[in-house]
Amino acid sequence: MKHPVVWFEINGTDGEALHGYYGELFGWKIDAANPMKYGMVEAEKGQGIPGGIGQKGTRFNPGVTFYVSTTSIDETLAKAKKLGGEILQPRTVLPGGTILGFFQDPDGNAIGLVEEQG
Repeated sequence: MKHPVVWFEINGTDGEALHGYYGELFGWKIDAANPMKYGMVEAEKGQGIPGGIGQKGTRFNPGVTFYVSTTSIDETLAKAKKLGGEILQPRTVLPGGTILGFFQDPDGNAIGLVEEQG
């Protein structure tokens, strides 16, 4: 599949409570030992994709976001806008080197992008 889904994110009003909820519900291993207390969900080898569970920020309402791999976030955001979407966050390099961007589709769904590296 070209441009596979590579990450998911569940955000809510109480991220720590959601860690417990999804950990208990699905037996997910969730590691929130980081300064942001962002719950990293580990995927078993060959069993789905990794993801995260956290506190909603100012960027989006509580909900689920999935992230799609792309070779160029700038080009993908431009195409999303041309097709009727809206850019929510331009290409951004995070500490550690992960490169993200976000757009909203014409129906209001927020979609994340992860730029392929190397």
